[in-house]
Amino acid sequence: MINSKLPKIFYGGDYNPDQWPKEIWDEDMRLFKLAGIDVATVAVFSWALLQPDEITFDFTWLDEVMDKMAQNGVYACLATSTAAVPAWMAKRYPDVLRVTSDGKQRKFGGRHNFCPSSPSYRHFSRLMARKMAERYGNHPALAVWHVNNEYGGSCYCNQCEKAFRVWLKKRYSTLDAVNKAWNTRFWGHTFHDWDEIVLPSALTEQLGDGKTTFQGISLDYNRFNSDALLECYQAEYEELKAATPHIMVTTNLMGTFKPLDYFKWAKSMDIVSWDNYPRYDTPVSVTAMRHDLMRGLKDGDPFMLMEQTPSQQNWQAYNSLKRPGVMRLWSYQAVARGADTVMFFQLRRSIGACEKYHGAVIEHAGHEHTRVFRECAQLGEELQRLGDTLLDSRLDSKVAILFDWDNWWAVEMSSGPSKELKYVDELMKYYKALFDRNIQVDLIGVDTPLESYKVVIAPLLYMMKPGYASKLEQYVQQGGRFMTTFFSGIVNENDLVTLGGYPGELRSLLGIWAEEIDALPPEASNDIVMTSSFGELEAGSTYGCRLLCDLIHSEGAEVMAEYGSDFYQGMPALTRNRFGQGEAWYVATSPNAEFMDRLLLRICQESGVVPLLHTPEGIEVTRRSKQGQQYTFVLNHTDRPVAIDLGDVVYKDLLNGEERAGVAELPAKDVWILENEAR
Repeated sequence: MINSKLPKIFYGGDYNPDQWPKEIWDEDMRLFKLAGIDVATVAVFSWALLQPDEITFDFTWLDEVMDKMAQNGVYACLATSTAAVPAWMAKRYPDVLRVTSDGKQRKFGGRHNFCPSSPSYRHFSRLMARKMAERYGNHPALAVWHVNNEYGGSCYCNQCEKAFRVWLKKRYSTLDAVNKAWNTRFWGHTFHDWDEIVLPSALTEQLGDGKTTFQGISLDYNRFNSDALLECYQAEYEELKAATPHIMVTTNLMGTFKPLDYFKWAKSMDIVSWDNYPRYDTPVSVTAMRHDLMRGLKDGDPFMLMEQTPSQQNWQAYNSLKRPGVMRLWSYQAVARGADTVMFFQLRRSIGACEKYHGAVIEHAGHEHTRVFRECAQLGEELQRLGDTLLDSRLDSKVAILFDWDNWWAVEMSSGPSKELKYVDELMKYYKALFDRNIQVDLIGVDTPLESYKVVIAPLLYMMKPGYASKLEQYVQQGGRFMTTFFSGIVNENDLVTLGGYPGELRSLLGIWAEEIDALPPEASNDIVMTSSFGELEAGSTYGCRLLCDLIHSEGAEVMAEYGSDFYQGMPALTRNRFGQGEAWYVATSPNAEFMDRLLLRICQESGVVPLLHTPEGIEVTRRSKQGQQYTFVLNHTDRPVAIDLGDVVYKDLLNGEERAGVAELPAKDVWILENEAR
């Protein structure tokens, strides 16, 4: 439990007292109490202030802040301050500065401005973490460690190039293995010495828009870059845990952030935390999926909502205010999907630089008499009343969707078949169909056990990692239902095509052979025509499809639907293959939403997976469970009251103590947290 010092959902956010005169600090404490703030993330970008030169450390101001927080019942999510290098370090140790893809070395400035392979950066960041741990490890305010901040970016300097070669030697052992993995005989790229290998960049292989002429080397660079940044995190983690083994350590992730393999990162995190910043027009299902992904990184463990804005953001094209009730609603959406904290960036709004117009609990007005502060105080009071009721409760999902960063990178750096092919977009179509039906989903990695799931879906399973096809076969053999799609089973982990016909290692499980892949331009489409009835998908009914169409042949699979037009009219578009006690489905194209909804609903029904509640559009439902109690969250994302049929179960609403049953009306932008004993 991250909240062991204060058994409730932590409430607070990023606090930068070093940007303010001391006379403001006492006023901050007063306002924190009014708002119910009980945790503050401090010292995130304070390295230059805490270490003004190579040998001097000055923690005077932070000592005072930590003591003041402890005196006022505010716990510290204490950052190691290493997210941006100090100017003195960039001047004296230029190896800390990154080099861009086009070969230009950056100067001091910005953030994420360090080379992950820099010996100087690794030395000084590790030293800072050690100093922080030694000084504050036993401080009564310390609740959790926060390493760095929103890791990201890439570097193409000479030291990264050398580190890449070392990384390759560990992965492949021999140069012959590298040449084989990258298929370097193509375009005369064969390497005869390790020092001949250079980073894929704008000067070599990269083409822009994420494309590359050599997928193998670019895929490995993505892996290397993610690992290099992870090593920087791990170095600080080791220092913190050596001094404070009892304190949890985290770093804030960013949802579907493409450059870093978060499943790999999560193994080195005591608790996952992430920063949630949807746009004004981001569908709530997309935000829900990102929460589920963060929860899935550690097999369903609760996570920290480390950052969100109390109102508006500052870096997007249209930085709209959160309308009344939305901040509260979206905060509970995070809790509904596994968050055990609700935290903001920022607690007091900065007066200068690029984040001065980013929302805050305490606005530039500097007092509590604002709409945003009142809404934050209301939420703080509610979280106080909830106490520890929801802490460490979990979502019990019977449907899983596979999410794999290696696969994502490989799909989108491919030289074909369509520039419109986007991994997360296709995955989201399957997720949204289940979200709209209030069917809970876990986002899982390739290492996640499958036995607890009744349905496993792997959209665009382009890359087959070693042993995963066997894992899927065993899952289906024992009664599971598996579904995958077009452009699956094509390559191995090195992005080399598996010969013998698509979908490669999945061919036996799926009972099909894919001969060709047709890429449809944006203005073109085809139809899926049902040949057999399946739930609401009646025989003869037609549904639109687009993007890609696999031209497949059945090798034992039952043909459930065919294409309706073009030269492959009549060829299978949807198949089901009985395999052991289970079945494996193949969707050979990208169907419209109606088809997706009906197909997944029926598969779930046949698997014994039912919606948590049947609700109108715009209502989100999840359920957390703990010690025989169930907590059903019902969130109204619409601008109108909505009648919800709760059935014959009598619930207690934890937010106001009322009993609810039968048909009840949920106000606009409001939420219920309904408690009942598990049945």
